[in-house]
Amino acid sequence: MTFPVETDSRLTTVDVTDRVAKAVPDDLESGTCTAFVGHTTAGLAVQETEPRLREDLESFLSELVPDEGHAHDQLDGNADSHLRATLLGPDVTVPVEDGRLALGTWQSILLVECDGPRTRTVSVTVAEGIDP
Repeated sequence: MTFPVETDSRLTTVDVTDRVAKAVPDDLESGTCTAFVGHTTAGLAVQETEPRLREDLESFLSELVPDEGHAHDQLDGNADSHLRATLLGPDVTVPVEDGRLALGTWQSILLVECDGPRTRTVSVTVAEGIDP
């Protein structure tokens, strides 16, 4: 399953938990669900979706990786986006229990846009658990 995600600014977060959860079959007792964003300037993270924390995440990434001063900027001016996405990684894997994502109480799946605004594609794969 894949779905598009529209972003509206250069560095932002979008909660995609509900869209990822739609890929999990109701009758799956146990397994794993992997979400993957096939882009080099966006990443995925499991984190709380509280708006102020999302702002803090964006500020943290901006402070950690400066906007300018990178060699790749000579090519297309977005090295900071590539570096931020590298820190995040392109995927998350979440256990599945009783047909639901087994996320913690405050956990959500966030797409972190580092080079927007853009349309991103998230791919979701669900695997059934193997009995020991």
